[in-house]
Amino acid sequence: MFGKSLVLDMINRSAESEADRRNFLRQAGLMGMGVVAAAAAGTAVAGPASAATPDANLTPEQKLSDAAVLNFALNLEYLEAEFYSYAAYGHGLENTLTSGTGTKGGVTGGKRVPFKQRYVKQYAEEIANDEIAHVKFLRTALGASAVSRPAIDLRDSFTAAARAAGVITATETFDPFANDTAFLLGAFIFEDLGVTAYKGGAPLINSNTFLEAAAGILAVEAYHAGIVRGALYDMGDAAISAANKISDARDSLDGSSDLDQGIVVGGKVNIVPTDANSIAFSRNTRQVHNIAYLNPAAGVTKGGFFPAGTNNPGNPTLTTT
Repeated sequence: MFGKSLVLDMINRSAESEADRRNFLRQAGLMGMGVVAAAAAGTAVAGPASAATPDANLTPEQKLSDAAVLNFALNLEYLEAEFYSYAAYGHGLENTLTSGTGTKGGVTGGKRVPFKQRYVKQYAEEIANDEIAHVKFLRTALGASAVSRPAIDLRDSFTAAARAAGVITATETFDPFANDTAFLLGAFIFEDLGVTAYKGGAPLINSNTFLEAAAGILAVEAYHAGIVRGALYDMGDAAISAANKISDARDSLDGSSDLDQGIVVGGKVNIVPTDANSIAFSRNTRQVHNIAYLNPAAGVTKGGFFPAGTNNPGNPTLTTT
């Protein structure tokens, strides 16, 4: 958890120039750049929306703090967009959507899934379109300050995750693009993570407008997660068992707290993972990084789905755990 003064300092250090920061603020007024700053930003418990500062009274510093982790959100959207784009269409993002500040990385792995189930294919296409739209939105909001796509691993990372979860043996490989079930299991890793990341960032948003939009983005991620969980349940016992193992492995990466649930709990279907009050769980930046890097250790800076780390130049707080 970090306060607003540290958030402002991170933005000041991460922006490349005063011109970038001024552009950042201009874009904020026009495009709602704090919308997805919530992704993986913050604290474990969200405050009430009514506590947000009225938009007309926001200071430049508050606008900056709303956008402090926007580029980290873009990193996550790059990952999801590349995965779903390859699965649905057989190719990744257009080059025009991957350039920016920092070192641009390539994508390892990825191919079109030979879907057998019509509804799974259509799910993949719809979610791919949503994630590509998120990338476009974030890049427009950030303008010249948008980071480029970091190096993304869609091959070895999935094998490492599946081995750690016990879905496959230590000598087997896991290809999330091999078939319908494999695709859904790969998607399951991302979607629940995205929901908890957006939920965790909500308390840092000052703008009522941004908070409302962030709630809309969170809803989209939750719809995706529900689709994936429900489809896996329909796949039968083997898929359910694999998904529950992935849930346990994901939970083991983010610390001692129990922030994850499988798609069957206590012998009953569990499409909506919540706490005792039926409220979605939250994850902070450290917890999100540990899962994305497939490493529970403190201080890791790269690994897993981001072999060179997330791409936030000059902003180490958002690239480590």
